[in-house]
Amino acid sequence: MTSVWGAILLAVLAWWFFTGAILLVIRLADRSGGAAYRRAVVLSVPLLALGAAAVIVSAADTSLTGIYAGFLGALAVWGWIEMAFLTGVITGPEPRPALPGVTGQRRFWAAWQTLAHHELLLLTGLLAVVVAVHGQPNTVAVWTYGILFFARISAKLNLFFGVPRINLEFIPGPLTHLKSHLRQGPITMAFPIAITALSFAVACFIERLISAPTEAQAVGFALLTALSALALLEHWLMVLPLPDARLWRWMLPAAHTDPKTGRSHGL
Repeated sequence: MTSVWGAILLAVLAWWFFTGAILLVIRLADRSGGAAYRRAVVLSVPLLALGAAAVIVSAADTSLTGIYAGFLGALAVWGWIEMAFLTGVITGPEPRPALPGVTGQRRFWAAWQTLAHHELLLLTGLLAVVVAVHGQPNTVAVWTYGILFFARISAKLNLFFGVPRINLEFIPGPLTHLKSHLRQGPITMAFPIAITALSFAVACFIERLISAPTEAQAVGFALLTALSALALLEHWLMVLPLPDARLWRWMLPAAHTDPKTGRSHGL
């Protein structure tokens, strides 16, 4: 039982730390500007390499070490792709804000054009993890990446269709045009569908956790339970008036202020 609670704590801390580390790098790049964004992506390539290696090596290892390696490896791969997106290095072919008054399919296509390359990279990452783990006994990496992938797609769709709360504080300079594609307002059917699916995932992983025959399997399902629960929480934060930004704001340097305009730039 101690291992299970330790795994849950690790999942929460890893989620918080990876998110905070990425935000910190982006904030520093925002303050420097210019080539700092591409430099951040290039210098973090070893993180991608270590994550990919951990995913591959852990696939055949069903011990506790293999379980944790698969989980953290998938997080590292995901984190690098997210950094490439948030720096504006890999986004989409359309860098301009949405045209006012555009609705329906034209609005969806415009939003897709701002994200297309990133979404395809996320899908490529998912396929790569599936291929790396295919036929192996340890599938924690696949489930970890899969949860992140589908939760992120769901979150983006909800932000596009409309949610009451949208935190714009951490949107970096290169992605300011994305704000025009988000809609703040009443929830749509996309929200209850997402909440139901994520709640079902949490329940399924809890059931597997309770019935796990070995400690290593219990730890694996504990990690996946916690990650699914965090994805569920992130969706609820689009509705509930909670100060979630405080989790990371304290660790970030102040946004850069343009001396000519007095406006803050960056996250």
